[in-house]
Amino acid sequence: MKPPVFRYVAARSLEEAATALAAAGEDAKILAGGQSLGPMLNLRLAHPSALIDINHVPGLNDIRVEAGCVRIGAMVRHRGLETSALISAQLPIMSAAAKHVAHVTIRNRGTFGGSLSHADPAAEWPLLACLLNAEMSLHSTTGSRQLTADKFFVTTLTTALRADEILTDIRIPELAVGTGWGFEEMSRRLGDFALAAAAALVTVSAGKCKEARIALAGVGTTPLRAVGAEALLTGQVLTADALRAAGAKAATECAPPSDIHATAEFRRHLISVLTTRALTAAVERAT
Repeated sequence: MKPPVFRYVAARSLEEAATALAAAGEDAKILAGGQSLGPMLNLRLAHPSALIDINHVPGLNDIRVEAGCVRIGAMVRHRGLETSALISAQLPIMSAAAKHVAHVTIRNRGTFGGSLSHADPAAEWPLLACLLNAEMSLHSTTGSRQLTADKFFVTTLTTALRADEILTDIRIPELAVGTGWGFEEMSRRLGDFALAAAAALVTVSAGKCKEARIALAGVGTTPLRAVGAEALLTGQVLTADALRAAGAKAATECAPPSDIHATAEFRRHLISVLTTRALTAAVERAT
């Protein structure tokens, strides 16, 4: 398999990348890790007029804490998130989820920003961006703007990124004291995309749930928050029955597809089970 002909630009600064992207027109693509774009090129599913390589743009590969947030550069590799001591300390759910991203060879090359921009509704990073209230910073020659995850993901493989914009970094608010986490995923083989996945954050205060967040993947055109299940737990004592009820509620809040891998009914069952497990783990870690 061979990719179609395209112009290649190795940008050395963010402004050079933005200028080249704007000049190349709507058919141009950003090249980050290339783990999704590469196969699409070889299968002739993508026909870009130009590839703007941002691997050598400084400042896009940092992880740091600033102003109550963890800032993650768009070019941080999956493996970097998996092994980062800062991520492990501040956002341990990301360290755990990273181990589910494809295989280690892909994790060594693929990028956080690339996965978010690809917007596969079954992928781990869009799911966690939704759960963690992430904010994406987008840059173009006309300026910068920020979008929250619920505005960034539009539908399957589609985001609100304009053709002339580059995702530069992602800011994730630090978690409140007393917050526990849980991440559960079901796939046929290690490294496969999830048939369904659930992630949860639970903040406990005075023996009751102060805040619950539940995000689901693989059961819609984008990752989604199970707001009804969250509301069911808020202010409640987190008994096993309450967590099972929230899991059952989450299963009613999604519209999973049926395909060759699983039926919609099976995916709903998975969501109920995985959500309950994720919540149980979150409560244990919180208390």
